[in-house]
Amino acid sequence: MYVARKMDVASVLKKKSCFLFGPCQSGKSSLIRETLKDAYVFDLLSGDTFARIARNPGYIEEVCRDARPVIIDEIQKMPAILDEIHRLIETKGVKFLLTGSSARKLRKGGVNLLGGRARVRHLHPFSAAELGSGFDLNRAINYGLIPSIWFSDDPDEDLAGYVTLYLEQEILQEGATRNLPAFSRFLEIAALSSGEQINYQSIASDARIPRSTVQEYFKILKDTLIAMEVPVWRKGLSRKTVATAKFYLFDTGVARRLQRRKPLTPGTPEYGHAFENWILHEITAYADTYRRDTEITYWRTRTNLEVDFIVNGEVAIETKTTRSATKNDLKGLRAIGDEGKFLRRILVCGERRAREVDGISILPWREFIDALWSERIF
Repeated sequence: MYVARKMDVASVLKKKSCFLFGPCQSGKSSLIRETLKDAYVFDLLSGDTFARIARNPGYIEEVCRDARPVIIDEIQKMPAILDEIHRLIETKGVKFLLTGSSARKLRKGGVNLLGGRARVRHLHPFSAAELGSGFDLNRAINYGLIPSIWFSDDPDEDLAGYVTLYLEQEILQEGATRNLPAFSRFLEIAALSSGEQINYQSIASDARIPRSTVQEYFKILKDTLIAMEVPVWRKGLSRKTVATAKFYLFDTGVARRLQRRKPLTPGTPEYGHAFENWILHEITAYADTYRRDTEITYWRTRTNLEVDFIVNGEVAIETKTTRSATKNDLKGLRAIGDEGKFLRRILVCGERRAREVDGISILPWREFIDALWSERIF
């Protein structure tokens, strides 16, 4: 079953070539198949295709004889081909869509990244806006939004398979690390810290690896788009903030699987953490689709006043699953109002009706999602 995506790569390709990155199984191939039906496609996961191009990079030019766009799927499998792509862009005006789940191997090899001749887009798993009336919050919290798992009849088993696939394809085959058992231990321990400040030393101790290795492993998670880092917002006027960034896994289902937790129940702290992670996913997916210069930070003082997300230094967003927000739920949003001028301060929660308290918008999560994807939040 195909779900129409918000990402419009066809429009991008009319103007310029494009790198399209996204986590494994985020829907890149389906998007291409449904929206670029006339394009030439070279899938580097195909052994025959890989061998043909490896022997003769000019094979691409031999096959592509008109103005249709050319898709190279899993470009990180053959970074050297970018020189030929560069030549065809310059001499023939060919428009390329280059897809992959990681830019790590491309950057690490110091290969030709086309010098600004291609734009970069990031595709995320499904958003609530894309699923529309088919979206179910509890399913999203527990099983995530990876397309193949969303429609699975056994999402728990497929989540386990996804983690194995990630370790085998992205980590082992791409040579990200030679010590897969150590990385596997790190991944499970790090997952328990999703949504928390990064404590390198604690994770290093639990995973039985050096701190420097933990730092390198976190970089691998970011490069392979499995996690993102949210830095601290430091522009407040008076209160001193903590210094450490937070990190989040890209999908709540993958996080729960790595944490080895049973399905989460509304009202528990774990459910609240996953809800926060999901809201970040929606903000990031929207930003990468429509507002690519968006900056997302968080605010926490040394006295533990906190706001989950600050968007572009102008919109403060706190998340709670509560169905009846109290003064305590608004404490961080009230405090940050003294630290700078904000266009909006928002509590996203489980209440049924929107209301406003002292300049703070209390929004049911459905209304927040509608406003976000309607470009009414930032």
